[in-house]
Amino acid sequence: MAIRDVLLTLTSYPEPTPVSVVEKAVAVASSLGCHIAALACEVHVQVPGTFLSNSLVNVAGMAASEAKKSRESAQALLAAFDSIADKAGLSRERILDKCLTNELPDVLVEYGRLRDLILVPVPEAYDQRFAEAIIFGTGKPTLVLPEAQRTKPFELKTAVVAWDFSRAAARAVADAIPILEHARQVRVITVANEKTLDTKHSGDELAKNLSRHGIDVILDNVDAAGRPIGKALEAHVASCNADLLVMGAYGHSRLREFILGGATQSMLSNPPIPILFSH
Repeated sequence: MAIRDVLLTLTSYPEPTPVSVVEKAVAVASSLGCHIAALACEVHVQVPGTFLSNSLVNVAGMAASEAKKSRESAQALLAAFDSIADKAGLSRERILDKCLTNELPDVLVEYGRLRDLILVPVPEAYDQRFAEAIIFGTGKPTLVLPEAQRTKPFELKTAVVAWDFSRAAARAVADAIPILEHARQVRVITVANEKTLDTKHSGDELAKNLSRHGIDVILDNVDAAGRPIGKALEAHVASCNADLLVMGAYGHSRLREFILGGATQSMLSNPPIPILFSH
C-alpha cells in the first residue's frame, strides 16, 4: 500500500523542534508525493496543589507562563511548517491541540493511529518517551528524524535494511516497501557473528521478494567483530553514505513500560540518520 498520509509531531516544550527538522520532514513527504499533517501541542505543566505555598511562589503564574511559552512555540512551528510545505507545493494541514505534559504521549499515539506513517524528531539530549509511545502504541511505521546539526538534508538515494529474519525485521521491510520503491539504491545488511540466523532464510531470499516489487538490492554481510549490533549498523550506514535505515524495533512490555532491545535503544537514543522503525 502506498504511503499517502503522514503525520509530523512537533515538540513545543521545553525546547521547540528546530525548523531544520521541519524541512527534513517536508522533504520526506515530497519524495513520497503524499499529504503531510503537522501536529503541535500546547502543553500545560501539572502542578500538585500542595507543591509550594502560594505565599512563597506564584505556582499558578509560573504554570501559566510555561503554557504560554509552549503555545507560542507551537504556533511558530506550525507557521514555519505552512511556509515550508507551501514552497514545496505539498497538500498539508496543521493541527494545534492542548494537553497536560503527562498526557502528550497518548495524544501523539491517538493521532498517529490515523496516519500511514509518523515522523518523529529526536533531539540530541533525548527523552525517549514520545518515540517509544508512537513506535509501540500506534501499530504504524515510525520514521525518526535526528535533530543533530551534523546530519545532512534528507534525500532518498541510498536506503539500508537491517535484516535478521525476525518478526520485527519482517514487519519493517513490509512497512518500508512503498519508501524503498523511491530509493535509487537499496542495500540489505546482515550482521554475522552477532546472533544465530536461519541460513535457509537469508538475505538472498529477501532480495527475491523485494525484486518482485521492482526493488533490486545489494546484499552486505558484515562481521560484528565483537561490536554491539547498533555500532555495527552505525558504521555500515556511514560507510554507505546512507540516507535511511530500516529496522525492526525490539521491546517487551512490563505493564505499559517498554523495555527496549539493545540495538533499538542504541539507534533510537542517538540516530545517525533517519531511521524507519516498525514493531
